[in-house]
Amino acid sequence: MEEEQEEFEETLDGLLITVEGFGAFNDINKYLEIAENVESVNERMQESLEKARLFNSREFLVGKEQKDYTRLSGMTKEFKPYSDLWLNTRTWHLRHEAWTTGAWDEIDPEELETTFETCMKSISAATRFFKNKDDLPKIQEITNVMKGKIDEFKPVVPVACSLRKQGMVDRHWDELSNTVGFDIRPVEGFTLNSVVEKGMLNHTELCEDVGEKAAKEHHIEKSLAKMNADWVGCDFLLPPFKNTGTSYISGFEDAIQMLDEHIVNTQAMQFSPFKKPFEEEIEVWGAKLMLVSDTLEEWVKCQGQWMYLQPIFDSPDIMKQLPQETKRFKSVDSTWKQQINIAKTNASILFVCSKEGLKEKFVEANKNLEIVQKGLADYLEKKRSVFARFYFLSNDELLEILSQTKEVRNVRPHLRKVFEAVADLQFNDDDTMWAMISGEKE
Repeated sequence: MEEEQEEFEETLDGLLITVEGFGAFNDINKYLEIAENVESVNERMQESLEKARLFNSREFLVGKEQKDYTRLSGMTKEFKPYSDLWLNTRTWHLRHEAWTTGAWDEIDPEELETTFETCMKSISAATRFFKNKDDLPKIQEITNVMKGKIDEFKPVVPVACSLRKQGMVDRHWDELSNTVGFDIRPVEGFTLNSVVEKGMLNHTELCEDVGEKAAKEHHIEKSLAKMNADWVGCDFLLPPFKNTGTSYISGFEDAIQMLDEHIVNTQAMQFSPFKKPFEEEIEVWGAKLMLVSDTLEEWVKCQGQWMYLQPIFDSPDIMKQLPQETKRFKSVDSTWKQQINIAKTNASILFVCSKEGLKEKFVEANKNLEIVQKGLADYLEKKRSVFARFYFLSNDELLEILSQTKEVRNVRPHLRKVFEAVADLQFNDDDTMWAMISGEKE
């Protein structure tokens, strides 16, 4: 280890000579070659830092006093201004050329802004560092030249970033052209230099306003497209309902939550000052969502009542006792089956619930079912007034008895509530009762 450390000291001596002599690299035209040397030095420094940590850890393990390698961190600090200067000089030259002469559609405004900010900060820091280094006049000159180039390009950045924002389409270029009084739009061979040459730096505020508007409009357009896409695959589940030959709807819980979210988003768009290009589309979409929401609400409400009443009005006894209510329920039942069959052909919640007239059908169905419910309640009240002990039974229990009058033995589960001491009955073969059994089996 000590032999390796002696060799390492020689490596650090060589590295120090390289760092201290780096001021000799002062030809800005050789920025590519110098930047490669910088990267090589940075790699050597990183390797040296790792090796120094390794030596110190080994020294700790064998109980040896740890060697001081702080001069390495000093070298790193001393070399950083050179590193920042030349790496950012290379970045600037390569990216600046790509931005100004490259294809307009290939300019990434976020990358341009981020890279420019990084170069500006690094070159400014290097300029301040070398300002007082009178022994490095050529380096001072390079930092000043680079700072001048960056300062010169600075006014171009907001114009470039604004005009390359997502959403810039023909109507925005038309607006720019009409306002400035000359044609400005991306055509074949159009570059950032074209923008500068046409004098758009004199209209920076206009470019920023139009670019911001384009971005906001693009956001609305994307939001509308996303909401439409969210409904793809959002379908009803249609499991069978008992032995009725028809089904009921389920799996709509997520749709209700999504509806609420989309309605709020759409209402926000309706108040946006940037809605104009999509105003009609937003209005249509908002109305569609409200219709789907209202229709689904009425459908779910109808389903709850229909599922409760269907077994009741499937009983011949109830049908005989309540002919008017039965007629109303059968009308609703027919509508229900018709809509379920339509849903089976296309189970998309957005498609089915936005069909014209469906909401009104369910509103009417719910009115009829409420009338049926009231008629049923009056019927049960009448039965209770005739036989008061029926008040001990719930509506469902009483309906179970009344809907099975021909199956007299089915009254047995309810006896304990109707007669306190009667737990069961015994029947003859002809369904005549011949014995009452108490809870104690007497």
